[in-house]
Amino acid sequence: MNVSIHPSPVSGNLKAPPSKSSMQRACAAALITPGTTVIDNFGNSNDEKAALDIIARLGATVNKLTNELVIASNDFIFHSPVAEKKNVILNVGESGLSMRMFAPIAGLFNFDIVFTGEGSILKRPMNFFDEILPLLDVEVHSNNGMLPVTLRGPLQPKNITVDGSLSSQFLTGLLFAFAKACTAPVSITVKNLSSRPYIDLTVSVLKHFGFHIENNNYEVFTISPRKDSPSTTVRYTVEGDWSNAAFLLVAGATAGELTLSGVDMNSSQGDKDIMKALYDSGAEVVLKNDEIFVKRKKLTAFQFDATHCPDLFPPLVALASYCNGNTSIKGVSRLLHKESNRAIALRDEFKKMNVEIELNGDVMIVHGGGVVKGAEVSSHNDHRIAMATAVAGLSAKGITNISGSEAVKKSYPDFYRDIASIQKAHAGNQ
Repeated sequence: MNVSIHPSPVSGNLKAPPSKSSMQRACAAALITPGTTVIDNFGNSNDEKAALDIIARLGATVNKLTNELVIASNDFIFHSPVAEKKNVILNVGESGLSMRMFAPIAGLFNFDIVFTGEGSILKRPMNFFDEILPLLDVEVHSNNGMLPVTLRGPLQPKNITVDGSLSSQFLTGLLFAFAKACTAPVSITVKNLSSRPYIDLTVSVLKHFGFHIENNNYEVFTISPRKDSPSTTVRYTVEGDWSNAAFLLVAGATAGELTLSGVDMNSSQGDKDIMKALYDSGAEVVLKNDEIFVKRKKLTAFQFDATHCPDLFPPLVALASYCNGNTSIKGVSRLLHKESNRAIALRDEFKKMNVEIELNGDVMIVHGGGVVKGAEVSSHNDHRIAMATAVAGLSAKGITNISGSEAVKKSYPDFYRDIASIQKAHAGNQ
């Protein structure tokens, strides 16, 4: 599918979509928590749909009401006879989080569970499971470290050491599995942990559901057995998504003005650091009554370390394209195993828009301040590349046509509609 972005000033009010990272973690927590979970402010992205399908196939009951999700689970599902659960296949779609988080949880079950997926996830390395899960008494069979992966438990929590440099999502999965299965305190030692804010989110969700995790300087995580609360119902409200809010805020900063609601300034989501980039670039930013007002001013180059928030690279590039001077963004090594090789994809697509990007080791340098031109660009089947080029196209000279624009369904299905709603002249044509 193609979408055309016609350059136009933006002005208006938007609410950030729900956080798929928060929602997927809430689904996992609901699965391992006996009783009923009620989730408010849920989204409808492909990643969230994949998470709901996974927990349903693993035995939870999911009822989708108008404004809330009601999920029921119990301990029996983890101990069902093998004969009742043959050939369970879980499709994670293109969700790296669902794959890496639910695999250790699936290891809690005493029958074969096969993970498969679609698109780029089939090329993303999963050999972490081949190396770590057998140490926890889980049988693992993978396709040379890639999907499909077959697991068979039950997983036995033990004191282990893992490498967290590739993705924090592997640790997230282990924390969920250990929280459910441990009968005595057990520790996970982590070396070179990346994306620490996402681990903060994981720990926050687990604590909300009554589990006990102690974080010692992101080097040792101690998990203690859960003491069940007298209440059998847990209510959880999904917070707004800073990852997607970043694109909207950059749209305001580069193409006009925008008032954004629905995000929490005290969130543990690392992508709230987009605020720092906005301040440093010279955009006008005003916080008032739980809303963020952002307006374009004369923008200047900035420096940013995205090592622990790599999903910010695409909106940062869109912002830097309109900043006078050379912006440097650190953390390129974190972009290799995303939906695309994002460093290369950003370099190639923004070059078509007359923006030069240098890749120098772990640093990306964006040469901004020139004329951003509309162009024929590709999403590389990556939702964040599609959104970055769309936002950059709002103030470009000429129309930007995005092929593979449907990639946004992975995380933000209503993205083009929301952008069109704040355009003062031309709307994006789908």
